[in-house]
Amino acid sequence: MLLPALLLPVLLHAQAPSLQKLWETDTIIAIPESVLPDPANHILYVSLIDGGPWDVDGKGGVGRLSPDGKQYNGNWVTGLNAPKGMGRFGNRLYVADISNVVVIDIAKGTVIKKIPVPGESGLNDITVDNNGVVYVSDSKSGKVYRIEGDVPTLFMDKLDGANGLKASGKNLYILARKQVLLADPQKNLKVICDLPNGGDGVEEVGNGDLIVSEWVGNVFYVYADGRKVQILDRKPEKKNTADIWYEQKTKTLYVPGFFGKTITAYRVNL
Repeated sequence: MLLPALLLPVLLHAQAPSLQKLWETDTIIAIPESVLPDPANHILYVSLIDGGPWDVDGKGGVGRLSPDGKQYNGNWVTGLNAPKGMGRFGNRLYVADISNVVVIDIAKGTVIKKIPVPGESGLNDITVDNNGVVYVSDSKSGKVYRIEGDVPTLFMDKLDGANGLKASGKNLYILARKQVLLADPQKNLKVICDLPNGGDGVEEVGNGDLIVSEWVGNVFYVYADGRKVQILDRKPEKKNTADIWYEQKTKTLYVPGFFGKTITAYRVNL
């Protein structure tokens, strides 16, 4: 009678997760680094570098894309500097902008303010927790900052190549070079798994598992126990897989193609 119980974990993961492409834009998106759905307003926000990945050139901005990928406005917010990760709380859209976190009034489509992070020049990903606290990574210095009341304070350092972030209750997932980490409120770190190249975006599936992207073109499904399986390889297409977003309700994964200049939507089959 023990045999079925022993086999149960194997059977639960016998069929690996897979992706089904739903749609892909034309190559018209000006170097998209991050995508963030706004279901209430039926829109996808897209950060647009539109220049050198770390250039302070004012060419960047935030575009808006319809949920079916058919209607695109690349000039919603302009004048930014190689914007990357985004996070939202209420009517505020937060955007990592090299040395500042830009705060955008969503209803008006205008920049409210810029929150400087002194001494930093590699701000990359952003996540916002349920209380509106903003976390932003700096890939060049290997630090993560916590922003509350529009005031940044150092949260953690010595995180080599700190990039992707995802707030999870009181915890924080962090991608640091080739490691997927989980930090608790006391800043204790747990290694979830290692990656072959280096993580970019990290998203929660909703069952304890994760979906993690590598900028080089890989996307992995990471089980809660640390096992991982590759579910996307875009390297043969010469397309990147940058800062992804997973919408749990619809099981939709949005993938910015960066230099490939596309946004692609996939259904995640679990």
